[in-house]
Amino acid sequence: MDIFGVPLPAMLSQLTLGLVNGSFYAMLSLGLAVIFGLLNVINFSHGAFYMMGAFLAWMGMNYFELNYWIMLALAPLVVGVLGILIEKTMLRWLYKLDHLYGLLLTFGLTLLIEGLFRSFYGVSSQQYSVPDALAGAMDLGFMVLPKYRGFVVVASLAVCLSTWFVIEKTRLGAYLRAGTENPKLVEAFGINVPLMVTLTYGFGVALAGLAGVLAAPITPPSPLMGSGLIITVFAVVVIGGMGSILGSIVTGLGLGVIEGLTKVFYPEGSSTVVFVVMIIVLLLRPAGLFGKEK
Repeated sequence: MDIFGVPLPAMLSQLTLGLVNGSFYAMLSLGLAVIFGLLNVINFSHGAFYMMGAFLAWMGMNYFELNYWIMLALAPLVVGVLGILIEKTMLRWLYKLDHLYGLLLTFGLTLLIEGLFRSFYGVSSQQYSVPDALAGAMDLGFMVLPKYRGFVVVASLAVCLSTWFVIEKTRLGAYLRAGTENPKLVEAFGINVPLMVTLTYGFGVALAGLAGVLAAPITPPSPLMGSGLIITVFAVVVIGGMGSILGSIVTGLGLGVIEGLTKVFYPEGSSTVVFVVMIIVLLLRPAGLFGKEK
């Protein structure tokens, strides 16, 4: 069976690949949206934390013989702790200044982190194998689905939807939102707002680290793996609406699928289709699809 002259298995294969890429877009843009929406910081170092998560998984396997499942929990925790240290020692002094200062600081951190890893590992990629439990593929009848790619999509959706639920539907999320809008009033109720802010930044970068671990068996860890991806992820955040949690999830997944379809019908445009969509959205709705118009 063909769809617009393309065999159905080939179409579904590209859609699956697009959905996997969209899962990474969604997780990374979600972390950016959490940090910007709650802290008003444009975290340009997000791609470096994503790379760090992938490398920590590889280092855990090669240096300490820790398997994938241990590193899936441990690497985001390490990245999150590093994020907490950065917030407490650097970022918290910039909250009252223009956004540009936070952007410049996190851009400098990106250069520092990437330079550190390049000095040890060069620019070549390191191989990280798929865990044995998720090796191979499933025959669904209409297509063959690699088990690990299916796991990535399910895991990413679970993390993204859980984060959205906590921030938008729970008391903790209400405290976070209120603490960023009127911290003095929230502190009057006995809530430690600075601690909430610190943990929020740590959680946001931990999401990037988690995405890096999930990506390691698909995209071999490399010091430069986050550099190109972060530009696309910023475009996803802009399209969804700066600071919009739901917008980041929906837009990330949707743009991944659009990118996958573009590779089928017009491969030359697959690397730029996200930016074309961004231009169209900004012309029609400058605040983004899910952003609030001022």
